[in-house]
Amino acid sequence: MIELAQEQRRALRAAAHHLNPVVSIAQKGLTATVLKEIDNCLKAHELIKVRLYGIERADRDALFAEICTALDCAQVQHIGNLLVLWREKTADDEKSAPATRRGGKPLTKKQAAAASERRRRVVKKTRLEAAKR
Repeated sequence: MIELAQEQRRALRAAAHHLNPVVSIAQKGLTATVLKEIDNCLKAHELIKVRLYGIERADRDALFAEICTALDCAQVQHIGNLLVLWREKTADDEKSAPATRRGGKPLTKKQAAAASERRRRVVKKTRLEAAKR
């Protein structure tokens, strides 16, 4: 489990304020599938929120510690039914994360329209070839 300095924790809490929960833990509790999903989200986003449903107050702290120990991430915040987790991206995480388009820069309207037109033509051509067969 990663330990954070108070200033770092404060900055991460502020950054997490606007985030929506990406993983929910409910009746079945913390399963291997849920742990894997949390790990995938941490690889993609570094900072995530997890929502808990139907878990007793006393069990939430133990669950929070169990997640952080299993995934080697930091406990940022625990408010009610929300947990905030953070883990710094590694080189392996960046390789497994989806590639960004054009160096991460968004397309202009003109570029997006041209890309859409190219996709439309490919689909139309594929359909025509399939109809000929």
